[in-house]
Amino acid sequence: MSGLLLSLAGVHTHIGAYHILHGVDLTVPRGQLTMLLGRNGAGKTTALRTIMGLWRASAGIVTFDGQDITQLATPQIARLKIAYVPENMGIFADLTVKENVLLAATQASHASDLDGQRLKWIFGLFPAVEKFWDYPAGKLSGGQKQMLAVARAIVEPRELLIVDEPSKGLAPSIVNNMIDAFAQLKAEGVTILLVEQNINFAKRLGDHVAVMDNGRVVHRGSMAAFAEDHALQQSLMGLTL
Repeated sequence: MSGLLLSLAGVHTHIGAYHILHGVDLTVPRGQLTMLLGRNGAGKTTALRTIMGLWRASAGIVTFDGQDITQLATPQIARLKIAYVPENMGIFADLTVKENVLLAATQASHASDLDGQRLKWIFGLFPAVEKFWDYPAGKLSGGQKQMLAVARAIVEPRELLIVDEPSKGLAPSIVNNMIDAFAQLKAEGVTILLVEQNINFAKRLGDHVAVMDNGRVVHRGSMAAFAEDHALQQSLMGLTL
């Protein structure tokens, strides 16, 4: 369980004529939770999408578990047991909750093929997923859709879970539920890379922190130390935790 699971070394990403990432260096230790913080527009989402191959790195190397994945297609990356929950959640509104979950299960063709014990564990994390199992996903609230998005990502065991702003727009009670869920996932040994603007979320969950600004990682260290350093927070993010 020791060592790095994911690393980016000198990664540049262009989107059309725009140069978004300017040599990103990022490390994600195995079995721990790394927070990726930064102002809006710093390049955080672009970094996640570049890891997943949704946008292609124009320079640099992305390494996962010792393997260079920089040029792999997104389906190949997903088959390495990497799951990605985008900011927009990617829910299929016209499908039921059950059908959304089933789509993410590579080893199951029908709901009856899903791992019953794992499904029970997911229902324990996100009771709303069980409650609305046969409902159209489009009728769920924003918080329930976020729970579904994470549940779908972990329906099968994953080595790495990448999540973009899971608490955005959620009520405090649902945020607390989400924090508890990620804490349980971390306890199960899942490595997590999380972009988050909710500072309470970051302080309670993060082991490590990387702060981005203008397409680069400008600070790396422990989340606990960063949470205590108000001057550093102000200089890097224009706020204090």
